[in-house]
Amino acid sequence: MVSETAARIRENVQKVIVGKDEAINLALTAVLCEGHILIEDVPGTGKTTLAKALAISVGGSFRRIQFTPDLLPSDVTGINWFNQKAQEFEFRPGPVMANIVLADEINRATPRTQAALLEAMQERQVTLDGVTHILPRPFLVMATENPVELEGTFPLPEAQIDRFVLRLSLGYPVESDENAILLRFRNAEPLVGLGPVVEPREVIEMIEQTREIKIESSVQGYMVKIARATRANDEVTLGASPRATLALYRTSQAWAAIHGRTYVIPDDVKFLAPHVLTHRLMISPQARLRGRRPAELVADIVNEVPVPVD
Repeated sequence: MVSETAARIRENVQKVIVGKDEAINLALTAVLCEGHILIEDVPGTGKTTLAKALAISVGGSFRRIQFTPDLLPSDVTGINWFNQKAQEFEFRPGPVMANIVLADEINRATPRTQAALLEAMQERQVTLDGVTHILPRPFLVMATENPVELEGTFPLPEAQIDRFVLRLSLGYPVESDENAILLRFRNAEPLVGLGPVVEPREVIEMIEQTREIKIESSVQGYMVKIARATRANDEVTLGASPRATLALYRTSQAWAAIHGRTYVIPDDVKFLAPHVLTHRLMISPQARLRGRRPAELVADIVNEVPVPVD
């Protein structure tokens, strides 16, 4: 059962990530719906540790890409190089050819390099010189983003933001959790002793089972109404795309599966909507001047759209 296997993965990740159960569940949700995660947070809150722990737990390969202003697209996707001994070109895979890829500080790279991830994230393949290279399954990009106010950052293109199924923030730990972190890390790095609890094959089976989770027509209509309400809002200049509606559909299935249900309930949609929709919205300059934020707009929309009762 998906929930039982997910619980094993979650418990393993919790050995190194303290007090962030909701973030771990959201990361598992992204894995099960084959989406990608955008994390906006300050340095040092455990973003890299979460990605590594998740990769180890599912028995997958992990690669980290440090995005900098001088990073080239080929540094992400790989290159074709000429082997003088064999007298032919050979593909040298880039770090994106892994199960879980940490794109660290993605908004410090130029838009051209950021765009190098688009094909990998959407099509799960990399094309170089007309040759397509298929990425492994499961495949997840976990991108960390510095707050846009920090110096040396570039805004992410709307097309790339739309390909992140979820956006989350780890945030600072509460006092008791921070004390627990000090105790857990005082003698050794917990990641060193962490081992896999499942194999990639089992994760793929979980993904297939998740797609069988039932969504009643009334709940599906509820998702569509929420997405359409973002487009009709006067304070929004760019609302949720159909890809966002599909993301809400897939994540709701995964969230229900993780919690041991074979069907989606409206509460799943209400909880996930802010994580799925907030980063995709562009609010009007007038709304920004009034101090309105996308998270507030999504919360208002979710509260305004009638919840199905049957």
